[in-house]
This record gives sequence, structure tokens and C-alpha cells, in this order.
Amino acid sequence: MSNLVRIIICCLLLVGTVVLFWFGYWGWGILGILITIIAWVTVFFHEYMLIAQWYFRKQDVANAEKWLSKITNYEKQLIPAQHGYYHLLLGLIESQRAPLQSEKYFKKALSLGLHMDHNVALAKLSLAGVMMAKRNKREAEKYLQEAKRADKNKLLAEQIKMMKDQMGLLDKQQFRYSR
Repeated sequence: MSNLVRIIICCLLLVGTVVLFWFGYWGWGILGILITIIAWVTVFFHEYMLIAQWYFRKQDVANAEKWLSKITNYEKQLIPAQHGYYHLLLGLIESQRAPLQSEKYFKKALSLGLHMDHNVALAKLSLAGVMMAKRNKREAEKYLQEAKRADKNKLLAEQIKMMKDQMGLLDKQQFRYSR
């Protein structure tokens, strides 16, 4: 369902709620307000994205992927602010299956824009991991520094530290094999 249809439905619900209050049906009017609020939330936050994020937080990746796959044309179904988050979720799902294939999703998410700093840090940290897997140390260090800069609330500080330690181990392995 497109956002224009959602907005029209929300306006009709709002008018219906006002009419209920006008004729004195206060109980139904309050219920109408709650339904109208839920309908307006779905205009700005697509329900498939909300459900997919909920499953992802529960670490049920299969169901999250199922709900994301129901979004057939993200450019029409989602508002532009959610395009980056759609690709971020696809990248996180793909990184569990084929880590090297997830790079395009993270780069697309960063190019479309993520509004929260910790999500930018997560995308850049994931890109650093992909670059480490590709043995591209310079790119990995660059993304790791950018992730550290973007992680203002230190939500990913432990993961960033672990990634730096792994990068140090990578240097030791390369040194050992080069002799």
C-alpha cells in the first residue's frame, strides 16, 4: 500500500474520530484516537520494517528476512528516511550468510543515509570486517576509525576494540607467513 493511500485512510480515521466525539460517543472516540495514532505511525514507519527490526532484535533472522522480503519495491513503499535502514538490515542478514557479499548493502545504506550515529558506526564496523576478510588492511583501518568516530555513545566500543585486536593478529600472521 502506498503512502498516499495510508495518508488518505489516516485522514478519514481522523475525521471519523472527530465525528464520534461530536455526537458524544466518548469511548469510541478514544478508541478512534488510538487507532488513528497507530495508522499515522505506519505512514512514517512501515509495518514490515518495524516487524523485521523486532525479529532482528530477538535474533530471529529467518523471520526478519521473511518480513523484509515482503517489501517488493522499497523506493515506493518506504519513505526516503527508511531506505538506508532497509539496506542496513539486508546487509546484516547477508553478513551472516555470505559476509563478502554484504559489502554492497552497507555501502548503499551509508550512501542513502542513516540518521542515528550508532547505526552509521555499525555499518562502518561491518564494512571494516568485510575489508579485513578481503585482506585490505588500509580500508579496514579507515572504516574502523570512522566507526570509532561515529560511535559517540560508546555502544560499539567493545566490538571496535575486538576488531583492532583481530587486525593486530592479522599483522602477526602476515609477518609469520612472509618469512
